Amino acid sequence: MKIGMILDKTFPPDPRVENEAVSLVKKGFEVYLFCLNYGNEKKDEIINGIKVKRYKSNKFIYKLSALVYTVPFYSFIMAKKINHFLQENKIDAIHIHDMQIAEAVFKANESLKLPTVLDLHDNMPEVIKFYPHLQKFPGKQLISPVKWKRKEEEFIKKATKICTVSKEFIDEVVYRTGISKNKIVLVPNTVQKEFYKNAIIHNSILTKYEDKFVILYLGDTAIRRGLLTAIKSLPQLIKKIPNIKLVIVGSNTTDSLLFNSVNESNLNDYVDFEGWQNVELFPSYIKASTICISPLYRNIQHDVAYANKLFQYMSFAKPLLVSNAIAQKKIIEKVKAGLVHIEKDSDDFAKKILMLYEDENLRLKLGENGKHFVENEFNWEKTSEKLIDLYKNIKY
Repeated sequence: MKIGMILDKTFPPDPRVENEAVSLVKKGFEVYLFCLNYGNEKKDEIINGIKVKRYKSNKFIYKLSALVYTVPFYSFIMAKKINHFLQENKIDAIHIHDMQIAEAVFKANESLKLPTVLDLHDNMPEVIKFYPHLQKFPGKQLISPVKWKRKEEEFIKKATKICTVSKEFIDEVVYRTGISKNKIVLVPNTVQKEFYKNAIIHNSILTKYEDKFVILYLGDTAIRRGLLTAIKSLPQLIKKIPNIKLVIVGSNTTDSLLFNSVNESNLNDYVDFEGWQNVELFPSYIKASTICISPLYRNIQHDVAYANKLFQYMSFAKPLLVSNAIAQKKIIEKVKAGLVHIEKDSDDFAKKILMLYEDENLRLKLGENGKHFVENEFNWEKTSEKLIDLYKNIKY
């Protein structure tokens, strides 16, 4: 079977797309990946067995993508490219990565009538509410989360199968759309064993933090990710933990708000903004840390999804501190891999950090629980099995 994956971004990097595609290739499927080219990347390339096909795009088309469910131009432009990709490569089944490109795919597939799998990485109608350009003119007036939600529900009903990232997300989709639970498959974001088994550790990072009590955050640093909670907890934590260091590995367009918060509170000596780093360095940062955090603000998206960083942290036996966003709270409490704080509550965040600081045995126990969970139950090699079964049984 030839599977055509559709991604409206450049590739690489995209860990979920690559993990899914490589797993399917290893099981004997041919995977072709439609993606975009904004520069001089190769038009055709094979990456880890994935047959990557890049189609030219530009900044104007990229800006149109934000208006995809306001005006139809982006979908019309992309549909032509996708139809060419599907016919040129004689694709048997289509795998759509998230809903932004979905309408274009369904247009391209009108005459071909190939089976479609809609892969919902995120609850996009909820996520876009927090995009900075939707908080002001003209984005606030032009882009409607309500329209995005209607479109998402339309695509969920149109698709042959759905896959998404958490049980909570499945429950929400089934309740909201009324589709059969048999139509949707759980394919959570988890780590491949090689992430922790074959990691190259950079001693320069370990040395940099060897005398510090490191609180680590990895990933997107948008305000909704909750880092202001961690920053605001530092003045009281410094009194008890003088060698504390909040290390933030990631970036976002809203980072100036984080920088300002640190500067205004004279916390520059206690916070390291490392910016975005190559994923290959993540194991070194995790190994150098004492506690790893995910202080998400609660919203509909965060309540039904958990980030891959949780399992990256666990794989190195690190204790976690996470907010009470429902999905991550449930899994951390189930595994007993960390503590939970009240979202946006810097006092409660500080209280839980101090509990972990004062009890090394607790830290070790929580860390070992998480590591055991990842090694034995929740690694990509195990959780991808349902994706493989989906394609073994799909009719084309």
